Amino acid sequence: MQSSATLVIAAGVGLLSGTHTAIWGMYKDAVHEGFTVRTFVRSIVIGAVVAALVQALFRLPIPTPGALVLLFGLAYAGERAVVEIWKTFFRDEDQSKYFIPMQFAIGGVPVKSRATRWLVGVGYIIAVSAALYGISRLDFARDNPPSLVTAALVGFAVGIVIAIGGGWKDAPKEGFDLLKFFRSPALTVLYSVMLSLFTDSYLLMACGAIGYERATAETYKTFFFPSKPRGKFSGKPILHPHMLHRRQYFIPVYVAIWAAVLVCITAAL
Repeated sequence: MQSSATLVIAAGVGLLSGTHTAIWGMYKDAVHEGFTVRTFVRSIVIGAVVAALVQALFRLPIPTPGALVLLFGLAYAGERAVVEIWKTFFRDEDQSKYFIPMQFAIGGVPVKSRATRWLVGVGYIIAVSAALYGISRLDFARDNPPSLVTAALVGFAVGIVIAIGGGWKDAPKEGFDLLKFFRSPALTVLYSVMLSLFTDSYLLMACGAIGYERATAETYKTFFFPSKPRGKFSGKPILHPHMLHRRQYFIPVYVAIWAAVLVCITAAL
């Protein structure tokens, strides 16, 4: 049985990962869409729920630093999966406000048929689940400690999936960028190898690497180029200029979360 204290700690880690996501999302989007509490809190709540579910299922050795580092990445990946799949396939929203469609599109043109989008969405969930199941089989087949080479390979595999998804969405509008395409696989390889120090499960390495890839890539795009709009709003006007100032108040929290993650990584090593 999981202790209630362990699940509370796990939910707290998920809350931090969700807050991290909510801040970079708000930082870029709020100047175009405005700030709403519901949208901001959504990622925080989902992150907390996902982390608690992950802990209940995998029973990570919380509160060891390595387990906290791993759980942060897993909660990040789970929250991103839930939100992005919902927005891409199941949410109905006016796409005219975007330069790059956020709903499932073919050749940069949004698919209007709800039934088609739902069908593709279900197929996507099944395909991703099958891929993760395949990775999980490596855990059952392994008799020895995890291999760094295999950890890198599963990281590369999930990174390619991320890159293909990003290319499908962005390339019709922005063009294909080889360096951008391989950015995700490079990061997931790096993080999968790092997480192999904290778990012997290839499945958890791969999923955690997805979370850290998203956290790193979005930090770079958002805060290293703050004046450059996110691709989906490229060329779109700033409708809420007051958020250019207000969003700055969230940066210390964002930095503090990254600092906490780095402290845990250092302690775990």
